[in-house]
Amino acid sequence: MSDLLPLFPLPNVVLFPNVFLPLHVFEPRYREMVADAVASDRMIGIVLLQPGWEDEYDGRPPVYSVGCSGVITHVERLDDGCYNIVLRGLDRFQVVAEDHDKSYRRAVVQSLAEGEPAPDDRAIILHQRAKLEALLAPIADGGEPKIPSAMPDEDLVNALAQYLDLEPLEKQALLERHGLRARAEALVELLEMKIMMARNPWAPNVSH
Repeated sequence: MSDLLPLFPLPNVVLFPNVFLPLHVFEPRYREMVADAVASDRMIGIVLLQPGWEDEYDGRPPVYSVGCSGVITHVERLDDGCYNIVLRGLDRFQVVAEDHDKSYRRAVVQSLAEGEPAPDDRAIILHQRAKLEALLAPIADGGEPKIPSAMPDEDLVNALAQYLDLEPLEKQALLERHGLRARAEALVELLEMKIMMARNPWAPNVSH
């Protein structure tokens, strides 16, 4: 990872390791960022903007300190100067300090790469995977789960965390979980809670 990682702050997108993310880049400062990244190591970091960013968006509003780096695997420069790019998530990172020499944001970051799960965690992760498949089966076409059996556990958990219809802050909380076991357990708990709330919505207030 570069000494200074370009940051792409977004209000509703969280990137996870080894998951693909298509983006349309139109702001001049981030078009410059993409051009610079393509000319160097093709790396940028996705970070989530903290609530209240709207009033400061043109500046440098606060972001959550944990993000995910990505490598640009596809880039298309459009006639109007905008870009369509595809990122592949690499490693989680923690923002240590920001640099302000460019029009776009860059940061010194510390890698939060997780490595392989401990052997004792594997059985628990497999159990959580089975729970995820069972939870998602009712919403799949024909009642059959769409989860490919050959997909590695880490890729599955991270892909579901990114692609499921979750709130950005829920996705951020999942990204901040360290280790596959913790993320899988948190994702299962989150989905179980959402299913329970959907089946048993709070009763409306009754006036007396």
